[in-house]
Amino acid sequence: MSTAAPQRITSRDNPLLKDLRRLAQDSTAYRKQRKVWLEGDHLCRAATQRDIRAELAVFSDSWWYAHAAEWAGAAQKLVVLEDKLFASVSGLDSPAQMGFVLALPEAAVAASDVATVILDGLQDAGNVGAVLRSAAAFGFQQVIALKGTAALWAPKVLRAGMGAHFGLQLVEGATTEDLARLQVPVIATSSHRGDFLHEARLPWPCAWVLGHEGQGVSASVAELAQLHVRIIQPGGEESLNVAAAAAICLHASAVARAVGKPQSS
Repeated sequence: MSTAAPQRITSRDNPLLKDLRRLAQDSTAYRKQRKVWLEGDHLCRAATQRDIRAELAVFSDSWWYAHAAEWAGAAQKLVVLEDKLFASVSGLDSPAQMGFVLALPEAAVAASDVATVILDGLQDAGNVGAVLRSAAAFGFQQVIALKGTAALWAPKVLRAGMGAHFGLQLVEGATTEDLARLQVPVIATSSHRGDFLHEARLPWPCAWVLGHEGQGVSASVAELAQLHVRIIQPGGEESLNVAAAAAICLHASAVARAVGKPQSS
């Protein structure tokens, strides 16, 4: 645990600040830097609760003054910025006053036999993060993002995920060939095709496919599915938000698993 005094930075042009701004404000900068920016008390706590050690902890001056005793051993290196400098780094309208820099986890190889959520071209960072949160909550172990899906470790996705990233195996840049190697049944969501969710016999473990917000699941991925499912909508809306649909479908799988019906496939 670090007990050294924090480094104080007062220059806006400090090279470290330039790197932090890119991480905090550019959704794909983490891929080049191989580092991830977490902003806010909640996300930082979620990482530490999973025994994830930050390389760098960054605090605004006022936050450090009030919380130094709690966070003094938070990372290998501590940096304190004037409040205005921290605001210049933050990607938030209301800066959260503290953040961590973590090493980007090594690229994961998709496991073939675990409960999985497949993201097929989702674009909205808030939707992606919300789906990750539901996946973690309902017992799914892995999320596979196909090429063209929003960056999983982008700051907005991390904020929407609320710490779910740290309980999941995340695979980015996957292809349909990768999906073909899955050994669990693939279930594709649809607004117009397949069994109604409340009538379907859901296998466990399985892999749910969630498609692009406007176009839905792509034809090439839909062809891999053993089951197609739609959600009953007596209110007459054309479709549901993908994050809402994900929560409903993943919860249904969790219920089927809990009651033991059907038996694991």
